[in-house]
Amino acid sequence: MAMQWDSLLTARRYGHEDQGPEEIGRSRFHKDHDRIVFSSAFRRLGRKTQVHPLVLNDHIHTRLTHSIEVGSLGRTLGIRVGELIADQLPRWTSPHDLGTVVQSACLAHDIGNPPFGHAGEYAIRDWFQRDASVELLRSLDPVEQSDLATFEGNAQGFRVVTRIENHLFNGGLRLTYPTLGTLLKYPWTVERATNRGKFSCFRSETDILDTLGEALGLIRLGDHWWSRHPLTWLMEAADDICYAILDLEDAIELNILSFDEIRPILLQLCGDLHYDDAIFSTQASARRKISALRGTAMENMIESALRAFSSHYDAIMTGEYRGELLADGDPNVREGLARAKRLAQERVFPDTRKTELEVGAYSSLGTLLEAFCRAVYDQHAKGPERLGYRSGKILSLMGIHAPAPDAPLYDAYRRALDFIGGMTDNYATYLARQIGGLNP
Repeated sequence: MAMQWDSLLTARRYGHEDQGPEEIGRSRFHKDHDRIVFSSAFRRLGRKTQVHPLVLNDHIHTRLTHSIEVGSLGRTLGIRVGELIADQLPRWTSPHDLGTVVQSACLAHDIGNPPFGHAGEYAIRDWFQRDASVELLRSLDPVEQSDLATFEGNAQGFRVVTRIENHLFNGGLRLTYPTLGTLLKYPWTVERATNRGKFSCFRSETDILDTLGEALGLIRLGDHWWSRHPLTWLMEAADDICYAILDLEDAIELNILSFDEIRPILLQLCGDLHYDDAIFSTQASARRKISALRGTAMENMIESALRAFSSHYDAIMTGEYRGELLADGDPNVREGLARAKRLAQERVFPDTRKTELEVGAYSSLGTLLEAFCRAVYDQHAKGPERLGYRSGKILSLMGIHAPAPDAPLYDAYRRALDFIGGMTDNYATYLARQIGGLNP
């Protein structure tokens, strides 16, 4: 059975079922965009690592600039798909609404990432998997332990927008169902995590996942396990396009790679190995030269993704598609992406300064996790009356995000991770130094 756009684009809003009257000039999906952009969690992405931690070069991407750029491409992809299926859209939507839904999901796709980028995710996972953490996790069931030991930015992002941001445990940002559905890149729980530990829903949010799946008419594949929303494939493609090009652009800014090294890859992504521009033979900066190729490459990759979406449309709508739009499109795009990833893995990710900072990030997050998770455990085990002075002070730093004394231990750990995961790189570094006693 195929999914239906009438359900996939419902105007229902999570946490606020009373829809109220339409606003002039702003659809319900535009409200999603605005709520994300004006949220504190989105603003903090400006001080969170994309790939290179704590860099001094102002031209390097942060999670914020990356998310804005992904949103720009996602909007184009959504509008174009909306135009392709215009005759199937419900009467209350237009192709531009699809563009807004995809753009909003793109803006929020990294909103749950912890400080220090993917190194932060690995640091949290490693901390919960170490032998010294066994005592803290002993009373939890196996799924709860896996949730913590497989910390996932996608699942944390889903929690942020549905639980934490704005309306605490009362709908979060109160986004529409289509935007939330599109955001669910991996609409399943930790039991079905991919080989890379990918999933989009912690146990604490399974009720929301299932509510969305039912309301949107997604294909149920098992317990807390759903097919993707069709627009999620567009969000993923927009993210992959930006990663492929902009990671290399940052590497040039940091003098890790030269323009001549990445030019052949960009030409392949452009679909024209002989593309030339007068600027290439001038003394213009590498930044200016790469911008001459970026737009053409992105346009070609968008067209490739759209052709793949159209070719696999029936399988996407029945929840049977298992590929990637960019891998299943233009062979030049597929090979160019593979070359870009190989170059990043061989030259960018092993960069010495990047490695040094990531090791430091492990230490900072280890200090924070030890302090806050130990304080949470002490409160749960001893109660507030017998809580030690240091643990009490640590919990006081969490403010309204501190767990209640009678909260289940799993939920209390989740609150500690909400607090730590929401930190910027700078604040996490500062607080780890303060707690570690390294600063007066």
